[in-house]
Amino acid sequence: MKLFTLLLAGVPALLAQSAANTLLVVNDSSLFSRRIADYYVHKRSIPLANVCHVKVPIEESVARDVYEKSIEGPIAAYLTAHGLREQILYIVTTLGLPLRIIGMGTSDMDTTACAVDSELALLYARMRGKKFTTSGAVTNPFFGKKDAAFQHPQFSIYLVTRLAGYDFGDVKGIIDRSLQAANRGKFVIDLNENDDGPGNDWLRAAAKALPADRVTLDTSNKVLYDQRDVIGYAAWGSNDKNRKRRLLGFQWLPGAIATEFVSTDGRTFQRPPDTWNITTWKDTQHFFGGSPQALPADYIHEGVTGCSGHIDEPYLAANPRPELLLPAYYSGRNLAESYYVSIPALSWQNIVVGDPLCRIVKP
Repeated sequence: MKLFTLLLAGVPALLAQSAANTLLVVNDSSLFSRRIADYYVHKRSIPLANVCHVKVPIEESVARDVYEKSIEGPIAAYLTAHGLREQILYIVTTLGLPLRIIGMGTSDMDTTACAVDSELALLYARMRGKKFTTSGAVTNPFFGKKDAAFQHPQFSIYLVTRLAGYDFGDVKGIIDRSLQAANRGKFVIDLNENDDGPGNDWLRAAAKALPADRVTLDTSNKVLYDQRDVIGYAAWGSNDKNRKRRLLGFQWLPGAIATEFVSTDGRTFQRPPDTWNITTWKDTQHFFGGSPQALPADYIHEGVTGCSGHIDEPYLAANPRPELLLPAYYSGRNLAESYYVSIPALSWQNIVVGDPLCRIVKP
């Protein structure tokens, strides 16, 4: 019993990585990227040796050869030159660094298009000599490993998150709130009564895996708006036909995270007009950024500390699984590990927005 207690006491230490394990990637072409980096380094005490500078066009979409030559290649060279390949567990990209890799195909499972951050997650394995095809998704080796400490070389990936929002103020808010995070408030889980697939099952399982007195679960056809003291949120977002409002109107607590089953919510960090609202795929006249769907940057602007998104159609099976994400975060895992333990695929359409080191710590 005494040994078990000692082992259990060591779990938080295994889950609590530090700034020394974090690499910050700065696009020197972007004033936003440089400004965000300066602020994050100061607030999180990131070692200067853990700041990698690249120079790439300030565009949200780039060709794969640009990604390889101007992003992945320089980062790999930096990690090697500074002896950081094994030490670094988390890579932080910034607003101003490209968001997606342009590829062949549209949203088919064999497309070569993917999110920069999701592709960059494979860099550790590539540096150790592993080869990957550029078409389709790659299985995430950390997916579902809810009881394992994230470490190298056991898990041959980097966990990549992005500090991004509509402007510097939004990103500053992410960083500041991550440092104020505490394990309090409620987890709001909103089902879509019109869905008969696995999504609602995952949402119900998430609710069951959390303390009952910390959960607000809605199974009706209404959408939950204007909730207070929210620390976690999972729902169908703009894929719920009853959702009519662009903003939820929640009061988010510092450290709050969110995830939704939405295909294109991470498509852009450009700011839509204040008059823009979510709409339907038939209403092409009112698309923003090529889609009618919700935007995670809206939630960041509203006060969320971390959220997931997709630059294009991931298909439901590749969405973050809320029954893994929310309990992991509640139990004390940091933001990066909580999201990546819940994301089935890499080299795919997923992005994670937030400070990877943010933790609410289990009460």
